[in-house]
Amino acid sequence: MPSTRTTIRYNTLRIDGLDIFYREAGHPDAPAVVLLHGFPSSSRMYETLIPLLADRYHVLAPDYPGFGHSSAPAPQDFAYTFDHLAQVVDHWLVALDIKRYALFMQDYGGPIGFRLAETRPAAITALIVQNAVAHDEGLGPLWNTRKDFWRDRAAHEAALRLNLISFEATRLRHMGHSPNPQRYDPDAWCDEFAFLSRPGQIDIQTELFYDYRNNVAAYPRWQAWLRECRPPLLVAWGRHDPSFAVQGALAYQRDVPEAEIHLLEAGHFALDEAADEVAHLTREFLARNVR
Repeated sequence: MPSTRTTIRYNTLRIDGLDIFYREAGHPDAPAVVLLHGFPSSSRMYETLIPLLADRYHVLAPDYPGFGHSSAPAPQDFAYTFDHLAQVVDHWLVALDIKRYALFMQDYGGPIGFRLAETRPAAITALIVQNAVAHDEGLGPLWNTRKDFWRDRAAHEAALRLNLISFEATRLRHMGHSPNPQRYDPDAWCDEFAFLSRPGQIDIQTELFYDYRNNVAAYPRWQAWLRECRPPLLVAWGRHDPSFAVQGALAYQRDVPEAEIHLLEAGHFALDEAADEVAHLTREFLARNVR
């Protein structure tokens, strides 16, 4: 089995005046698979998965503006909205001449991926959803504080930062309610909290999360897109996620009855605990649906 370091290439491309960092592996002539990361991670979250796909696929995973090793301009210099992030990712794909691709979407990758799919539906060969919500019932109790923030930003911003950006929230996002805490590497949340502690990051992430309310408003539109386009759809969902309830996974089958739904013994970041299982499901699904 190839090691990560001999498989992945680490690149940066100038897009819309920003440096967009991305991980890449596999042969450029192979079918493309684009991995879209969640909050507050980066393409680094896919380090374990990329080598397990690269023998068959051209795998690409960008860091969004404000994340990872990509440019992170201040909010007054860059509009941190999901529309804008999706636009930058779309321009990155165009610059790389990636015309057809499967999308693997986790957390924030869902809102960005659905926008890409709406913009270029013919480009999408398949969708893999890993704890990315497109239905109201997927939003668990932790979202009550977040909804309060959307209703009255000034009154609830401090509570939102504890709920979303604090060290404990960062740790909980990984471990969730897993019965196997010993399987979790604490470097995952320690490194992410170090990222969140960089100058300007709290403002960037608060601004972007305020825009998340527009994702919830877009759920009916994305559901309609799924019903109309009926893409090959795999849902691999960590059942111990403290933020996204398993009902959010099952709801996808209302829109795409043929969708494959798998509930995993894992948390929000399923690759932390179930990388081999996610890779196996993804490879089998892509082999059946992508040529």
